[in-house]
Amino acid sequence: MTELNFKGKEFVYNHHLAVPFRPLVPHPKKGIGPVALDGNLIIHGDNLHALKALLPLYAGKVDCIFIDPPYNTGNEGWAYNDNVNSPMIKEWLNSNPVGIEDGLRHDKWCAMMWPRLRLLYELLSDHGSLWMTLDDNEVHRARCLLDEVFGADSCVGQIAWQKRTSRENRATLSPSIDHLLVYSKPLPDTWKRRRNFLLPTEDGYSNPDNDPRGKWASIPFSAQGFRENQVYSITTPTGVKHRPPKGRCWGATEPEFEKLKADGLVYWPKGGNGKPRIKQFPETAQGLVPLTLWPSSEVGDTEESKKELMAIFSDRDSIEFHAPKPPALIQRVLQIATKSDSLVLDSFAGTASTAHAVLKQNRTDGGHRRFILVEMEDYADQLTAERVRRVIKGYKFKGTQKTELLRQNLNWSALTKAADLVHRVEGIENLEGHSYDRITKQLKDGELIVTGEKVIAERAEGLGDAFTFCTLGQPVELEKLLSGEALPSYAAIGAALFHMATNRALDPKTVRQKDFYLGETESQHVWLIYKLDLEWLKSPAAALTLDKAKTFAALDLKKRHLVFAPARFVSQKMLAEENLPVEFVPLPFALYRIDRGQ
Repeated sequence: MTELNFKGKEFVYNHHLAVPFRPLVPHPKKGIGPVALDGNLIIHGDNLHALKALLPLYAGKVDCIFIDPPYNTGNEGWAYNDNVNSPMIKEWLNSNPVGIEDGLRHDKWCAMMWPRLRLLYELLSDHGSLWMTLDDNEVHRARCLLDEVFGADSCVGQIAWQKRTSRENRATLSPSIDHLLVYSKPLPDTWKRRRNFLLPTEDGYSNPDNDPRGKWASIPFSAQGFRENQVYSITTPTGVKHRPPKGRCWGATEPEFEKLKADGLVYWPKGGNGKPRIKQFPETAQGLVPLTLWPSSEVGDTEESKKELMAIFSDRDSIEFHAPKPPALIQRVLQIATKSDSLVLDSFAGTASTAHAVLKQNRTDGGHRRFILVEMEDYADQLTAERVRRVIKGYKFKGTQKTELLRQNLNWSALTKAADLVHRVEGIENLEGHSYDRITKQLKDGELIVTGEKVIAERAEGLGDAFTFCTLGQPVELEKLLSGEALPSYAAIGAALFHMATNRALDPKTVRQKDFYLGETESQHVWLIYKLDLEWLKSPAAALTLDKAKTFAALDLKKRHLVFAPARFVSQKMLAEENLPVEFVPLPFALYRIDRGQ
């Protein structure tokens, strides 16, 4: 596979392994609701260290990652600040921020992204996906980086998002799109089968034949290609005979088609003369495969997003943040890539559009998705978290809130079913009318747009939910334990050791500190003899003894038992003679004792 070479790559290639674990430190007064590290999180701190801090609790558990990293235009003023042990890279720290005249700005961007992508990959679940927005400055290098981290075969695709509709006459070419790179942890064909659902169908649901099962939409009964057993004549109820369209075949074999007819799932258009179509009810509809072109009319643009942000912060004169992502864009990602209980991560959180999108999507479909945001800048509390507070609780607002209820392409197919479309709009008015002051209908660029408008006099309604605000604690440096320089909590050191030993996230529910038990995998149990007491750690009570080994092994004689402890009073030879599947790992050297490749 072709590799991307950039200055400093040899120094950052495994830098993510050298980043120390840091515990998450909750700040109850800055969050909403009780502290819950397994709920929604907003973390203020360097995102490289934050991602490492998340590994012990969330490795392999994140279903969807959406990130909007620096585009590296040369005008953003971002700084390279990773503490890599290399004189050359330490020189980079003295040349911040990264500007347009920096001849190494692309190398620095790659060096910054590489360890973060390595950690993001570890956090993804086996069926998870990563979505990254970029413009033309770094998108080609980003694809090379992602090809190396995920594997080139894991590239799902590259989406063009229409970020603006106005023309930029000062540019050589007016930039209208940003790129959205999509990579999946499994191969794309596997991810395709396991993703939540496809996008809603363009055709609306109606019930022209009074089907007792309710409203339905129809799809063509034909497929691309040629399959001999799916090419046959079909006779309509009016006696018209049809063959598949040229170059296509029917969507199923003849016996399967007869079963569809028997189940009342075949619709005959044109008064019974047309080619068969198949009924799909909302609960069984497969929807449409997402296109790689996402127009702003469907998912918003940066101008619209800035207006929405200013409406939330109407008490401020301005917000110095360029081009925030619209929540509608991220909602489209969530509709494709998540289930109702998925965990969503954004490690370049900015204005918290991702959290806003998660909360909106949960309100839309009744889901219970969770979000984790990481923001390193000083505005993490007063902008990132504050937006989430206001969206959850509601915020001061005076004006008209608009909610799009229907967007329908007025193509020929839609016009032939104009009565159904009118009936659908009337149904929306009857069903949703009580929630809005008025419902408007307008034709724009070949689309019918139905919008619910609500006049807000004082305060916009909150979406509800909770989150915990955290910062990063001091590094868990095991080599300093017995010197007393640093004594992390049992939970902090236990989560770090469990992840290093198993490459898995520790489930806090399995931890029994009183018994020194951390948790298990398919092949081993992990124990930690430790207390937050330096004198106790130096005493015989903290050592692994034969009696303790027997107690630990009695839990399960079929699995290996890995025991972290400051000392031991029993040899490995004696443990083997006693047929005890117990292995001792000395705490101060644990970082070097564990094979990270397990």
